[in-house]
Amino acid sequence: MTTTPSEQGVQPQGISLGMPQLPAPDYPDDVRARLEADAREVIARYPDSRSALLPLLHLVQSEEGHVTRTGQRFCAQMLGLTTAEVTAVATFYSMYRRGPSGDYQVGVCTNTLCAVMGGDAIFEALQEHLGVGNGETTGDGKVTLEHIECNAACDFAPVVMVNWEFFDNQTVESAKGLVDDLRAGTQVRPTRGAPLCTFKDTARILAGFPDERPGAVEASGAAGHASLTGLRLAKGETGPARVVHPRGSGAPEDSRGGAPHDPSPTEHLSSHDAPQDTAASDPAHPAGPAAEEGE
Repeated sequence: MTTTPSEQGVQPQGISLGMPQLPAPDYPDDVRARLEADAREVIARYPDSRSALLPLLHLVQSEEGHVTRTGQRFCAQMLGLTTAEVTAVATFYSMYRRGPSGDYQVGVCTNTLCAVMGGDAIFEALQEHLGVGNGETTGDGKVTLEHIECNAACDFAPVVMVNWEFFDNQTVESAKGLVDDLRAGTQVRPTRGAPLCTFKDTARILAGFPDERPGAVEASGAAGHASLTGLRLAKGETGPARVVHPRGSGAPEDSRGGAPHDPSPTEHLSSHDAPQDTAASDPAHPAGPAAEEGE
């Protein structure tokens, strides 16, 4: 007479009985000793130890490439927190990976401006080119692909980030070449920022430890020129902008072509944001009524 696995007391694979997980295993002794020394250095920076949780999560992520249950248990023990408290934080922030990931995290911005400038096309092309979906890693363990809501670099759209370093003004073909180089081990340089390092190394830097690569800090630079234009104008480092009146506004010709001057409250630096008498949807609008979708 034969018995089924359930009759033998064996839990069928893939079926959960709702039993709690066993405590996560600890790090090997040598790894734990090294991490404890680093963790104490991080914790000492804060008047309240629990404030060190975010950098400690980066620290354990630098060990295995993602935040494991063992890493969460370690953080809880070092900070006197429950694992539930640590898990709540680790699962809230997208920078903490919940499963194994590649040496290079390739994030394609698919938020509004990057999307319409080509971000959606880049993301779709990379999924097909690499044979992976969102959040998945190539078989060689080199590249994890994901879409990102915003890289905060709209003036360089479309933007791709690799381990949080910027690759600006990308195209489908340049993005394909980028991931091919990453997989081949070819050195690539971000458009701006420090040279690339692996995701684990990046996580350690984000934990607050210095980047010890020669010249890496100096190479990090600052924001791009386009991002700083408004700041330079505000600081008076460039000449004041000349007021451009909207077409057909009846403004005198000499004010359009004369010397630059500070705009009054009723003037604008561009005709694009000049006040209009009516909305574009108004039949009386100078440009005519706005067409309904499909017309």
